[in-house]
Amino acid sequence: MTLRFSRTPLVMVVLVLSICIGLSITERSQAKSALPVVKPIVACANLANEDITAIGGEGSKITKAVETTSDGIPVCSVEGILAPAIGFKALLPLQTWTQRYLQVGCGGLCGTISLRSGASAGCSLLTNGEFVMAATDMGHSGNDIDWASDPQKQADFAYRAQHVTAQAVKALISIFYGQPQAFSYFNGCSDGGREALMEAERFPGDFDGVIAGAPAMLFTVQNTLYHGWQAVSNTDAEGKVILTSKRLPLLHSAVVAACDETDGLKDGLIAQPALCAFDVASITCKQGAKDTASCLTADEAAVVRKFYDGPHDPNTGAALTAGQPLYGSELEWQGVYVADSEDDDLMSTGAALPVWGNLAFEDTNPDIQLSDLRFTEERLEALRAKHPLFDATNADLNGFEKAGGKLIMWHGLTDPHISPANTLSLHEAMIATMGADAVHGFERLYLLPGVGHCSGGQGPSNIDLLSAMVEWVESGVAPEAVMTYTTSETSSFGQPDFDDGGTKFHRPEKLDLGIAKLPDMTRPVYPYPFTARYTGEGNYTDASNWEKGKKAVVVKLRKWPGSDLFEPYRFAQ
Repeated sequence: MTLRFSRTPLVMVVLVLSICIGLSITERSQAKSALPVVKPIVACANLANEDITAIGGEGSKITKAVETTSDGIPVCSVEGILAPAIGFKALLPLQTWTQRYLQVGCGGLCGTISLRSGASAGCSLLTNGEFVMAATDMGHSGNDIDWASDPQKQADFAYRAQHVTAQAVKALISIFYGQPQAFSYFNGCSDGGREALMEAERFPGDFDGVIAGAPAMLFTVQNTLYHGWQAVSNTDAEGKVILTSKRLPLLHSAVVAACDETDGLKDGLIAQPALCAFDVASITCKQGAKDTASCLTADEAAVVRKFYDGPHDPNTGAALTAGQPLYGSELEWQGVYVADSEDDDLMSTGAALPVWGNLAFEDTNPDIQLSDLRFTEERLEALRAKHPLFDATNADLNGFEKAGGKLIMWHGLTDPHISPANTLSLHEAMIATMGADAVHGFERLYLLPGVGHCSGGQGPSNIDLLSAMVEWVESGVAPEAVMTYTTSETSSFGQPDFDDGGTKFHRPEKLDLGIAKLPDMTRPVYPYPFTARYTGEGNYTDASNWEKGKKAVVVKLRKWPGSDLFEPYRFAQ
C-alpha cells in the first residue's frame, strides 16, 4: 500500500511534528486510535455479486473479489467496471480497518491503476492497513489516446471517474462491514492533484479531507502551451535536442552560486526563488570560443532563457502561462524537456502533442507535430472552450468549506513538470474570492524547497501530509509545521507517462551527472506564506535548529491573459 521507511528518521519526524503542533506523542496516538477496528460481516467473495449499475449505469459490474494480501496486510481485493469503461480497484482490510477510506489519484493521462499513497512517509495508519484504499484508471486502459474522440470518456477522465469510484467503493464498504466509513480522504499528485481539486470543487461532499500535490489543475494550458513550448524551445530544425543533460550541472551550479544565500542560508537549496536574479549571460561563452566546457553556447543559453521565460505572444508580448520552472530546478529538467543525448525523445513532446491534438482544443488535429505549434493569445483563448471540462481551478470552494472539508495543497519548488506558480495562483484566487479568514479555516499550502515533481530532488522530499490531514479532520488540529526529511528511497507517486500514439515517453534511467548529493537532513515546512528559518545555531541539517520565519514572497506571480482562469466559473457537465 505504501513505501516503507527506516525507523530512525520516522521517530524523529513524529517527535518534531508532535512538538510543532503542540500535541504529545501519547495524545497523537490517542487521537489516531479513537476509531475502533471493524471487521467484515460478509465473505469477500460475496462482493462479486453486488449490483453497481445504479452508480455506473448499464454494464457496470464487479469483475473480481478475492482474499489476498497487500504489503502483508490481509485484504479483500475487489475490481470492477463502471460504464462505459472506468476500471477501479479497492483493497478492503480483513482485520485492521479503522473506519477510514482513502482514494488515491493517478498521474499523466492515467490508463493504469496504482494503489500508492504519496506524501504519506511513515503514516502508521497506512502501514498498518487501517484504510480501505481504492483507485481508478480514469476510464481507459493504457497510454493510447484513442479515447479522446469519445465525449463520454473525456468526461470520465475529466471528472466522473473519481466521483463514481468513490460512490461505488463506499457502497461496497457499507455492505462488507455493515456500516459506512467514518471519514473519507483523497490523495493525489500531478494529474492526481488535479483530480483531488476536481473532487473538492465539483463534488464537495465526497471527501472529508483532500490532499492535492503539484496539481495539474490548469490541464489545458499545462499540457499544451507549457510543455509544448519547452519541447519546441529545445528542439532544432533537424529535430535534435539542443541542451542535453550533461550541461545541467554547469547551469545549476551557477544558479546556486548566485542565489543560494538569498534565503539566508548557504545549504545548496534555494528556498525563495523569487529573490533569485540569475542571468544566464554570466555563463554564456564568448563569441567564437572554442572551449565550451565551462560555459554554455549561445544556442544552449537561448534554450535556458526560453525555459525560464515561457511562451509569449510574438505580437503582443503577453505571457501565455501562469509561470515557468523556478531557479534551482535545473537538475530536475533531465528526462522532461532536457534529454541525455541529442537523439533522445523529450517527455514534454509526449505530454504536449496528444493533448494539443486530441483533447484541449475543439479544432482537433491528431497528426499535429512540434513544427505546427503556435504560441499566441489566440491559442490561449481557444483553450477556454475545454477549460470548464478539464481544469480544476475554480476558486469558489464555498461548497467544500460548508461541507466541513479540509484541503492541503503542496508543491516542490524544483518541480519541472508544473510550475508552483499555478498552485500559488489558486491559493491567492481562493483568498480573493472567499476571504482570507474563510480560506484559512479549511486550506493550507506547503511549498517544499529543493523538491521535484511529487517527490525527489535534492531537498528533503519525504513528508507525511496524510497523518496531518487525519489530525485536522478528526481532531480539529490544523497543521502548522510539518516535517520533511531525506531518505534514499523515492516514490513514483504521480509521475506521469505519456504516449503520442506510437512512442511511450516516461522517466528513463537517467545519465549520472556526477552531482554531489546534499547532506541528509530534516527540516520543517510551514503553511504559506511563512517559511522555515535557521536559528543560526547547531547543524542546519537538524530540524531542531529551525523555527517559523516571517512571511515571504517565495514565488513571483505575473500578470497574464489567463489569470481569470483561476476565478469562479461554471463547470461543464
